[in-house]
Amino acid sequence: MTRERNWADNYTFKAARIHRPASIDEVRRLVAGSAKIHAIGTRHSFNGSADSPGDLIDLGGIPPDFALDREGRTVTLGAGTRYAELAAYLHGQRLALHNMASLPHVSVVGAVATGTHGSGTANGTLSSAVARIELVTASGDLVTVARGERDFDGMVVGLGALGVVTRVTLDVRESFELRQEAYTGPRWPAMLADPDQYLGRAYSVSLMTKWSGDAVEQLWLKKFLPGAESRAATEAALGLAKLPVKPSESNEAFGLMTPFEVDGSWLERLPHFLIGGEPGMLEQIQSEYILPLAQAGAAMTRLRAMGPRIDRDLEITELRSMKADSLWLSPAYGHDAFAIHCTWKRRPEAVDEVTREIEAALLPLGGRPHWGKLIHAKGRDLDAVYPRLEDFRRLVRSHDSEGKFRNPFLDTHIFG
Repeated sequence: MTRERNWADNYTFKAARIHRPASIDEVRRLVAGSAKIHAIGTRHSFNGSADSPGDLIDLGGIPPDFALDREGRTVTLGAGTRYAELAAYLHGQRLALHNMASLPHVSVVGAVATGTHGSGTANGTLSSAVARIELVTASGDLVTVARGERDFDGMVVGLGALGVVTRVTLDVRESFELRQEAYTGPRWPAMLADPDQYLGRAYSVSLMTKWSGDAVEQLWLKKFLPGAESRAATEAALGLAKLPVKPSESNEAFGLMTPFEVDGSWLERLPHFLIGGEPGMLEQIQSEYILPLAQAGAAMTRLRAMGPRIDRDLEITELRSMKADSLWLSPAYGHDAFAIHCTWKRRPEAVDEVTREIEAALLPLGGRPHWGKLIHAKGRDLDAVYPRLEDFRRLVRSHDSEGKFRNPFLDTHIFG
């Protein structure tokens, strides 16, 4: 049989079968009748977090069936829905999400389950918008849990360990417009001394860089409109020069990226890629560590010391920030956070080696590995950075005592 592979083509799924149900009732029957099963999304993770030694279940064929509650400012949708579909629907209703990931073609529930976050010092992770989830438990029962109820905070970023999420309710807000601008990045001494002055410059901020140079390479600002022009003077005062041309055209997916210097709606500017143009399989590997924002300077100082070693195999690093939340396995649990995301060249052995070094440098500073990227640490190593990890283990055992949803990823990185 031909095995399923992930988007980046660096992982082959081990599951024997993939089921594609057309209804929630069919999901319930499949879960109840399977000895081992796990939900799979759009296959954008770089590891086996969505794999199973038995069956996989893909909910992409179940319609979104959007249900809008204008008074409560929420939208409910099917679990397999992609952010691009949801964004287009909300835009038509003159509503918006508060945040989006770089790639809008990932599934909503897959991004939520792995703690994917987007950017913006005042913006919560994607998971922080969840108000209610509906899931099928190991017995095939359909249950719903809402914000404020017992165990809700432990179930949202759930890694598929508690059941198969079938529908999710998200907070929405009024629609808004942004402009994306690109600047030369700050010199490293200024960045290390006061990261906040750059991370907080716009609604959403990304700093794109390698580690060996004298300065951060580029600063991308997604500015809330109106008023973007008046704020441009503050960048000049910091010695940041606006880039007159589009950033790097060496990327084969460049033509699908969000344009610069053009005003647009939130769904056209918050992601790095256009919702109507998903890039094909990219020859890359990704890792990411999310630290307390207060540790940003210390973390970057450690990576600067490893600069030549890192840059040898690196495509680019993206630096972002996010607001604290209360979700147990969220990268921003308990504190505002700073994310160091690395896109690597397809050199598996070399990347494995250097990411182990990076992980060893960042874990002592509170660095939390992104659940959907390359991870080396065992569960016991992550107890110190995820304070509610043991509570999550107990929650999983109470919902799935037979381990129906367990897989090698969970066995290693949660229970290991």
